[in-house]
Amino acid sequence: MNRRVAVTGIGVVAPGGIGSRAFWDLLAAGRTATRGITLFDPVGLRSRIAAECDFDPAEHGLDPDLSRHADRYIQFAVVAAGEAVRDSGLDTDAEDPWRVAVSLGSAVGGTTRLEHDYVLVSEGGRRWDVDHRAADPKLHMAFSPSTLSSVVAEQFGARGPVQTVSTGCTSGLDAVGYAFHTIAEGRADVCISGASDSPISPITMACFDAIKATSPDNDDPEHASRPFDNNRNGFVMGEGAAVLVLEEYEHARARGAHIYCEIGGYATFGNAYHMTGLTGEGLEMSRAIDSTLDQARLDPTRIDYVNAHGSGTRQNDRHETAAVKRSLGSHAYDTPMSSIKSMVGHSLGAIGAIEVAACVLALKHQVVPPTANYETPDPECDLDYVPRDARPRKLRNVLSVGSGFGGFQSAVLLTGPGGRTR
Repeated sequence: MNRRVAVTGIGVVAPGGIGSRAFWDLLAAGRTATRGITLFDPVGLRSRIAAECDFDPAEHGLDPDLSRHADRYIQFAVVAAGEAVRDSGLDTDAEDPWRVAVSLGSAVGGTTRLEHDYVLVSEGGRRWDVDHRAADPKLHMAFSPSTLSSVVAEQFGARGPVQTVSTGCTSGLDAVGYAFHTIAEGRADVCISGASDSPISPITMACFDAIKATSPDNDDPEHASRPFDNNRNGFVMGEGAAVLVLEEYEHARARGAHIYCEIGGYATFGNAYHMTGLTGEGLEMSRAIDSTLDQARLDPTRIDYVNAHGSGTRQNDRHETAAVKRSLGSHAYDTPMSSIKSMVGHSLGAIGAIEVAACVLALKHQVVPPTANYETPDPECDLDYVPRDARPRKLRNVLSVGSGFGGFQSAVLLTGPGGRTR
């Protein structure tokens, strides 16, 4: 691979505000967007808190047909993609459509709409012989995960490689990574990439309640997400989307595009160990980090910031702390590492793309976002987790890492001007 890949546009739909500017303002201020669930009545659930998006499709100019029939996560993606393309200044009508690709990720797809309509066709679960006439006539859009990428591709006339990635909580990282490889290997010149999920629904919350992965701090939602803190007790569910426009570097330069940064490398590995469990050594994540740095021919000591998966579960926080130490060596202790899930929750497949967007904005503003609510150190997590307040810092090379149910471990490297030499 010898084609360079640039980031030229960003779009975000996130808890606490719609749009990349509102998103960054929240992170830079260290505010949290978690609250009691309002999207449905959560009575009876162990965890009744989440980081919800205040989202009105009509307010954002969505087509009435999409507003009526498309699942919430599809609507998020269309709005985020629209912002990203506008931000990039790309005229998609002027591009060769066969050279424009789409790579988007989602962990749970149309679960929200499927559950909603099942309740309708079964009269609240009372009927086994369901009445299909009560369902949305376009319910098939929720059934197929491919709808996510196909709808966005149709919006922008993209006829190149179009794919939907579903690798659990690394879906967003992997979708961006696959977009990077698609351009670097010459299969496209432009790729609209990212991820979207809207998992705040009774069935999804019940799934995570069953394994006690989510926080039960229902009386204090603002402080419930505490990655790396010794008193953490699980993650807070979130929702949202982030989309980036990736371009072949010379293609972007030729049209005078603003280049935020470059994607320097990407790798993913599985642990072949457990659906939800992680080993304490961090071997798989470390391997992903090492491979990513090798692609960029970058020494580990050149990493200026690590955007952590930082879910707020004890096994994950310790796993990735060990992985970063293994890959960065003693430099790990001099490298700030933080988790934005402390502020916007864990939106499953979408969060990896949202975290990559945060990294792009961190490079732009030369500021490391904080880990909100970090108060009490865990003796087994002894790195610099940037507690509570954002930190100005010279950033050139930023690493984003993620873990996904199923044993997926992924890493993406972003490089700013002067970040690395060829």
